[in-house]
Amino acid sequence: MSPSTVRREAVAMLAIALLAGACASAGPSGSAGPSVAGSTPPSDEPALTPSAVPSPLVTTSLSATEPPDASLAVEGGDPVAGQLGTFLWGDGGSDSPWLPGSPIAVGAGERLTVTIAGVDVATWSAKRVPAGTTGGSGATAPIGLGTGGPPIAFDAPENGSWSVQVTVDFDGGLGSATYYWLVTVR
Repeated sequence: MSPSTVRREAVAMLAIALLAGACASAGPSGSAGPSVAGSTPPSDEPALTPSAVPSPLVTTSLSATEPPDASLAVEGGDPVAGQLGTFLWGDGGSDSPWLPGSPIAVGAGERLTVTIAGVDVATWSAKRVPAGTTGGSGATAPIGLGTGGPPIAFDAPENGSWSVQVTVDFDGGLGSATYYWLVTVR
């Protein structure tokens, strides 16, 4: 059984357990309160109670309307949150053109690290176009490509000002997202 199937089954079982617990605590006509005198729960059915220990399989909630934020940093520098572009997440999504990105200055040859908290990454790719380019035409072959994460890491492009796009497919079938930074390489 795949990890995503196990994750979905664990979430479904937890939801059923929570619903069963809520129904069991409701009194007559669904109102909260003591149960009807003389009634006892059937003893041949196992009690369904949610575990107090969080499941290690669920790393993030799909209740959010957007995927988690991504930040880009270089060693010793402050992380910069990326601009969220096109994404698929839960039951929704958004389509976006190539964005200019959140500004960050880095040194030539520095290692860039993208961190996305609370969710694992299946695959990722990073591309760049000259700053000010619209639509992503002229995007180069990936400047970074990989599986797994976080973190996601790749080398800064050559000197200049670049709009850098990082596209991520999240592990477990959670969805995908594209993030943008305006990277000035000195």
